[in-house]
Amino acid sequence: MTDASQQQGSGAPQGDILGQLNHALRRGEIALALGIVCILVVLILPMPAWLLDISLAISMTLSVLILMTVLFINRSLDFSSFPTVLLIATMLRLALNLASTRLILANGHSGPDAAGKVIEAFGGFVMSGNFVIGIIVFGILVIVNFVVITKGSGRIAEVSARFSLDAMPGKQMAIDADLSSGLIDEDEARVRRKTLEDESNFYGSMDGAAKFVRGDAIAGLLITLINIVGGIIIGVGQQDLGFMEAGHSYTVLTVGDGLVTQIPALIVSTAAGLLVSKSAMSGPANEVLFGQLSGYPQALGLSSFLMLALALLPGVPFLPFVALALISGGLAWTVTRRKAAAQEAEAEQERLAAEAVPVAEEPISSALQIDHIRLELGYGLLQLINGESNKRLTEQIKALRRQLANEMGFLLPSVRIQDNLQLAANAYILRIKEIEAGRGDLRPSMLLVMDPRGGEITLPGENTREPTFGLPAKWIDGGAREEALFRGYTVVDPATVITTHLTELVKENMSELLSYTETQKLLDEQGAAHQKLIADLIPAQISVGGVQRVLQSLLNERVSIRDLPTILEGISEACGFTRSITQITEHVRGRLARQLCNDNVNENGFIPLVTLSPDWEQAFAESLIGEGEDRQLAMAPSRLQSFIAKVRDSFEDYAKQGETPVLLTGPAIRPFVRSIVERFRPSTVVMSQNEIHPRMKIKTLGQI
Repeated sequence: MTDASQQQGSGAPQGDILGQLNHALRRGEIALALGIVCILVVLILPMPAWLLDISLAISMTLSVLILMTVLFINRSLDFSSFPTVLLIATMLRLALNLASTRLILANGHSGPDAAGKVIEAFGGFVMSGNFVIGIIVFGILVIVNFVVITKGSGRIAEVSARFSLDAMPGKQMAIDADLSSGLIDEDEARVRRKTLEDESNFYGSMDGAAKFVRGDAIAGLLITLINIVGGIIIGVGQQDLGFMEAGHSYTVLTVGDGLVTQIPALIVSTAAGLLVSKSAMSGPANEVLFGQLSGYPQALGLSSFLMLALALLPGVPFLPFVALALISGGLAWTVTRRKAAAQEAEAEQERLAAEAVPVAEEPISSALQIDHIRLELGYGLLQLINGESNKRLTEQIKALRRQLANEMGFLLPSVRIQDNLQLAANAYILRIKEIEAGRGDLRPSMLLVMDPRGGEITLPGENTREPTFGLPAKWIDGGAREEALFRGYTVVDPATVITTHLTELVKENMSELLSYTETQKLLDEQGAAHQKLIADLIPAQISVGGVQRVLQSLLNERVSIRDLPTILEGISEACGFTRSITQITEHVRGRLARQLCNDNVNENGFIPLVTLSPDWEQAFAESLIGEGEDRQLAMAPSRLQSFIAKVRDSFEDYAKQGETPVLLTGPAIRPFVRSIVERFRPSTVVMSQNEIHPRMKIKTLGQI
């Protein structure tokens, strides 16, 4: 019993050791470490011939497995461990090269099986017993591997690594932009960043791994030369063989060994080239290559024609080329039929999908949106915008937007043009913010003629009124244009009539069309040199809404806001002593004195003025009540009617004399005088003494 227990006690530790060893071998990292150690041991210790045969078979199998894996993966990153696998395969081949070298040099005199059956089979089958053929075949394999495949794949890996590294900042910015815009979430962004990092690391590793293949090819060539020279020396000097006998024996074994190692090296090199050249492809190699090569039936058809032409040449074998011509022609016909069937099926699916998708209901929020400017045309005027030869209306509207931007510094909103079946055939309506602002009636195939002298138009036609200013006019036939121009009449086409009407309405309503958004856009589009001024002004001194109100006040009197930096400087100065928008606007007008005076200079080079009498100046000043924004005019209605009558009569008299004078007032009362005058003479310019530039010539025509 004691002996049994002792035997049991002594067997338990041995069983535990075997179990731990079995468990360790099942762990992948231990197995890989032992494999690497075995490869290193082969570099030091000799290997028997039977074990060398097994190792060479393993090397061949590993090379084929690598090649097949590269062919079937969908993208290069799916085999990101390739550089490590390539290093291990290279180490294995070099170790087997060293082991076979030992056997060849030690036992080469004993016969062709001195280094194992695998080397003997390759030496006998590939070389057919002639070592010269073996040397030539081996040399060609080395050239193909070293010069063609290895060099090309190394260059692709180098360029891919460089381009991947250069493109990384841009790709990272694109990921951040997609994340900021909500196109992807944080998890998707994290995955994309990881993929980008892996891609950069992979191509960098492949750039270095390509050097393994290059070094392997050089090492194989040098080992073969060393084996041949060393074998001859050993055979002649130590084994007492003849020079020819020693050369034949050792050369056959060495070249056989070189073929056994160079074929796996060539397979792995091909796999490396396929992997780095697959960076632009997605999917298995067979699907991508066959899909792209067969995707163009015209190419297959031309190839078939060329093969048939070659078959008909004298001296060229007929059957192979005819067979290839028939195969490529059949493929072209088949691919054409398949593509046509696929297009029909896709069209049918799109039709069914379109029928199945319900008509999306227009969101209610769209009913809240309004058009800033809209032109509605009767069906008879649609020819002004339809047709290739009648696009003058749209072209003139585009020119109007640019003209207003140059003259007034005002960005005209887009003009929406639509038909309105409820209108008369030749009628049109202009709407400002959905409210009718003007309408007219045109003759699309005729010309509108007006007499600038106010006389009667003697040409035959249809009497009418010009829709913009209400002047008497007449519609005439297009053939009478030359005669009308000869008589000094103003001739315009229907598109110009609409554009003129639109221009006047926009100028009258520019202050309403300048929205908060448009004001912000004007500020944002100022140059970098003016952004410091804007940053100091907004919002510390005034808000964007305040700037908008000042600009609206200027546009309301048709003052150009193109010189926006000067306007902003004036606002900044005025904000130092007042918060009243009216007073700020008046100060800005003073800063724009040169521009205001230049806009009102007549053809004689001076500004015609009509001044207010001291009595009216005092009357307006005494009628002002309140302070700041609450300041307003409280004048008796009878006095206002008297003032309006005097101004109307005075300016009508000057108009008859061909003069368009400026009404000059004091700075304090100018806004209030203008608010009265604009109700019955909106085109009359009202300026204060502060707005007359010192270098401008003036001429006083009279006094009110």
